[in-house]
Formats: sequence, structure tokens, C-alpha cells
Amino acid sequence: MTNKVHGSKSVIAALLGNVIVTSIKTMVAFFSGSASMFAESVHSFADTLNQSLLLVGLKRSKKPADASRGYGYGIERFFWSLISACGILFIGAGVTVYHSIDSLIHSGNSEIHNFSYITVVVLIISFIIEGITFTIALKELKGKRKFSKKIFSDADPVTLAVVYEDGAAVLGVLVVLFTQFLIYMTGNGIYDSVGGIIVGLILGFLAVILITKNHQYIIGKSLDKNVIEEITEFLLEDPCIENISEFKSVAVDINKYRISATVEWNGSPLYEEIYHDGDLKEEFNEIKDDFGEFAKLMFKMTDRIPRLVGNHIDKIEKKITEKFPQIVYVDIEIN
Repeated sequence: MTNKVHGSKSVIAALLGNVIVTSIKTMVAFFSGSASMFAESVHSFADTLNQSLLLVGLKRSKKPADASRGYGYGIERFFWSLISACGILFIGAGVTVYHSIDSLIHSGNSEIHNFSYITVVVLIISFIIEGITFTIALKELKGKRKFSKKIFSDADPVTLAVVYEDGAAVLGVLVVLFTQFLIYMTGNGIYDSVGGIIVGLILGFLAVILITKNHQYIIGKSLDKNVIEEITEFLLEDPCIENISEFKSVAVDINKYRISATVEWNGSPLYEEIYHDGDLKEEFNEIKDDFGEFAKLMFKMTDRIPRLVGNHIDKIEKKITEKFPQIVYVDIEIN
């Protein structure tokens, strides 16, 4: 899958699924008065809103670079993912926990909510839908790679948000199903509010993880330390680069980075190329008895040297982007 559509499949699937799930959960929560079902309806509503924001981020991040954004709009996806994560925290976790605690405090007795077969049926339907969208998102996140921690650490925050949100949704449904089982077994409706609080805490934990992930990109995520070492070693292999005094890297999109390096330059290898090509010798033989022409040759060389240096730097930058595909912008400056 190309980067152009990366993340969109899972977001669209999750959005459609959550529209359906939110509708049926809200109706059941309204008629039953269940705090845990209210928590789940708010959870699904928050996910629907958040996935809408993720789609906005995906679309805006694909705008090409222009005069005002020379390195493109890739950071847009991280900004909208961050807004989405804040929505999970305040709308999902905040409202859910508040309502559940309020139901618990003002219940007056343990008969907060009675067991309902309709509630269980809706939860099972929700579990199936959420499970399908979770599987789609997980497959998109994994791609052709094997499952490992690296998949999650290098993941696109948009796809990762859908995976975590759908995973939390599946877990939330299981929690509420378990509370329904406890209510059925004990006849004590207090478990309903407790289930709502647990769902809210799951959402809060999820939100913190996603906020942290997107924060790294927005403030300027750098390349992995091992990759930086590989690039610096590659640069130092060039005979014209004696030392690297400064090296910086920053993400401009998912798996796309810009690097800048300040180097100490040695121009001798370039002079040797000119000498071995024989150009200078031929020109010198033609003008060696004419000082005026010799002076013109020196002036000509002052214009030629920057061109040689610039062409060589262009070659180095091209080699870097070919060897390290995640590097899309390279700036090399001579100290």
C-alpha cells in the first residue's frame, strides 16, 4: 500500500462501524438507563468523532509542498491525531467516568440497573462489528511485516489510533458484558456503574498513549539512533568530508525525514580529479607565456570550484536518499 492511502482503509472501516454501533448503543442506553451502556455509547460516539478528525488529517497531510510549507503538510496528520486523542480523553474518558460516578453516588440503593437481554444482544453485535474493524486496522498496521514491538513504535499514529481505539472498544464491550453477567448472577445493579468507570479509565489510558505518540512527531521526532550512525558513517566514507560537526533530523511525515549536516570539507580530491582529467594541463600549456590569460584562468577557476563542490554535494545527497529511502530531504552545509 502506498503512503498516499496509508491509514485510510482502517479509518473509513472504523468510522462506518462506529456509526452503526453508536446508534444502537445510544438507543439501548436511553431506554435502559444503564450507566455502563451510556459509557459504551459515549465511547463509540467519541470514536466516531475522532475517526472523522483522523480522515481530515489524512486528507490535509497529502497536500503538496508549496511556498508556505516547503517540506509539505505531513505533520497535519499528527496534529489531527493529537486532537483526536484529546477528544478520547475529555469526551470519552471524562464524560463516561463522571456519569458513572454520578450514577453510583445518586443511586440511593443497589438497584441501579436491571439485567436486560436486549443489552446483551446489542453488546454481542457491537463486539462483532468492533472486532471486524479492529482486525482490518491491525492488518493495515502490520502490512507484510511480522508482529513485533517495532511495528507499534514505528507505526503511523493514524492507523495506530484506530488499532488502539478499536482494541479498547472490544475490551470495553467485554467489560460491560461481564458487568451484565454479574448483575444477572447477583441481582446487584451496582456493577453497572463500576463497569462504566472501568470503560472510562480504559479510554483515559488509551488517550495518554496516543497523545504521547503524536507529541513526539509534532515537537520534531528524530531518526532512530542506529540509523543516524549509519548515515554519518556513510557520509564520512566520502573523501571530501573530513568530519561532521553537526547533524540534525526531523520527521516531516510518517516514515519520511529531513536531515541536515554541517561538514568540514576537504577539496583536494576534487582538485585531483581535475588534474587527472588533464584539463588544467592543456589550458596551462596554451597560456603559460601569457600572464594575462593565466590570470583569466585563475578567475575562471574561482567560478569553477563552487560548481564542482555543489555538484559533488548533490551526488552525496542523491546517494543518501537512494540508500536510506526514509530520507526525503537532505541539506549538507560546509563549515
